[in-house]
Amino acid sequence: MKSRISGLYAVTPDIANTPELLALAEAALAGGARALQYRNKSAGAALRLVQGRALVALCWEYQVPLIINDHLELALALDADGLHLGVEDGSLANARAQLGPAKILGASCYDRIENAFEAERLGADYVAFGSFFPSSIKPGAVRAPLTLLQEARRRLPVPVLAIGGITPANAPQLLAAGADGIAVISALFGADDVKLAARSFSALFPRREPQSIRP
Repeated sequence: MKSRISGLYAVTPDIANTPELLALAEAALAGGARALQYRNKSAGAALRLVQGRALVALCWEYQVPLIINDHLELALALDADGLHLGVEDGSLANARAQLGPAKILGASCYDRIENAFEAERLGADYVAFGSFFPSSIKPGAVRAPLTLLQEARRRLPVPVLAIGGITPANAPQLLAAGADGIAVISALFGADDVKLAARSFSALFPRREPQSIRP
């Protein structure tokens, strides 16, 4: 059964050291992350394949979906649980056709509700808006208003995620505005204790039992 994306959505930082990456990812999963996105903008194809294979096994152990950022071919090669695309990262329609209906497809929609409507029409299972707060990962990102989450929650049938500079302190206002989940990089993987940071974020969401993500 395909997972419905919600809660803490952990996005990996650029790390070339695979054992280090796995240790950080496992700490986030142990702390309650409900999805893990593999995002490595600096790695070559060979390293992405090695790291992706290791993360697939780790996420399977925790029964949490692994979403691949940008790279459709990698998602297919790994038989990953899903793919996430930005507006310039490829065709959502093509991705859905190649992934099939059972895989998760997510889309970055920035500060535009129109992008979300189109993404959902093309087969996206969730949409992500942001940046809501200043972000060290994308310091030049356009800021999205909280009202965007309210409108999206009211008008879209798919889960709505928020991203950009999110911390345990500012996350509650995003959830109050309608976000189903929060995508976090720096405040999670940059923390001194990643597992404890994940628990802080996860505590903002209702507890739920793990669900099988593969047939």
